[in-house]
Amino acid sequence: MKGRTLRVALPGREYDIEIRRGALDALPSKCAELMPKARRVFVATDTTVGGIYGERAVASLENAGYKVRLHAVPAGEESKSPEMLRELWEDMMSFGFTRSDAVVALGGGVVGDLAGFAAATALRGVDFIQVPTTLLAQVDSSVGGKVGIDLKAGKNLAGAFWQPKAVLIDPECLETLNDKIFSDGMAEVIKYGCIRDAGLFGRLAALGGRAGVMDEIEEIIYTCCDIKRALVMEDERDTGARMVLNFGHTLGHAYELAGGYKKWTHGQAVAAGMVSASRVGAALGVTPCDIETQIRSILKEYKLPEVIECPPEIMREAVSVDKKSSGAAVKLILLKKLGEAEIFPIDRERFLSLASAAQGGAE
Repeated sequence: MKGRTLRVALPGREYDIEIRRGALDALPSKCAELMPKARRVFVATDTTVGGIYGERAVASLENAGYKVRLHAVPAGEESKSPEMLRELWEDMMSFGFTRSDAVVALGGGVVGDLAGFAAATALRGVDFIQVPTTLLAQVDSSVGGKVGIDLKAGKNLAGAFWQPKAVLIDPECLETLNDKIFSDGMAEVIKYGCIRDAGLFGRLAALGGRAGVMDEIEEIIYTCCDIKRALVMEDERDTGARMVLNFGHTLGHAYELAGGYKKWTHGQAVAAGMVSASRVGAALGVTPCDIETQIRSILKEYKLPEVIECPPEIMREAVSVDKKSSGAAVKLILLKKLGEAEIFPIDRERFLSLASAAQGGAE
């Protein structure tokens, strides 16, 4: 299948997002095209993805003449840590890695963020390719160059902007996902409908679940990536328009923290965060009241939580280190209507009060 391609046209940092079945097997040719001096390829993955696709990726690269090192970190958010980052650095150096060689991030959002940050910082920056294997990574985290790790204080607090040389999206990889991980990614797909494309939101509501989504998966991935591509090109460093991508994330990160990054996946936390944001938006007179009902309905359809309880002290802790904060203000992302989001600066204390009330009043 020919597939579709999107160009992220950042001056001096341009790259393509290629969406097609079988894209995983194009990895050697893409390395040769984009990094012609590379002799070694460091493939970072996790224990789950490595067991499914690691041997296939390594074999294809070795058959093309590359020396390959496969490094699998434990699956899960806990691997987005300073300790795992150090492990990657040290293994890259023991592999004889040079500045002309290549890193491949083969996996979901955790692997993409971790391996991307390793690439951004090893030898003061080396080239890397994103090969996302989860729905969440394919529609969101693999695009845009945000890479990083978590700290004890919160999520994604150490990181960089480091654009990949390419993003290879193979929809066939989604067939190996369990339903929980697939639903995790659907939260981000739904988010794109909320912030920029009411038509996408309506289509998702009509598809009825995973089987319906998979029937149209290439078009859905393309639509989400196209929205993100446009926002990244307008605001690469996430100081303006790109911030609307964080709809549901301010409280979503608090919910992840409340669950110790184990109880709730990122997508589950964002799902509940979108409901809370719609309630806060309604309280502020920004968001129409019926939007909460529509979001709740579609979350039920895709088996995502509508409510996650978060102790006030953890909510305060998470919001205090939120990267969208500035002084005493939080830049909250609210919906004016389905398909249209805006950045709404609000005093932190007022936001915490409204967020607590929204959570307490949840059904």
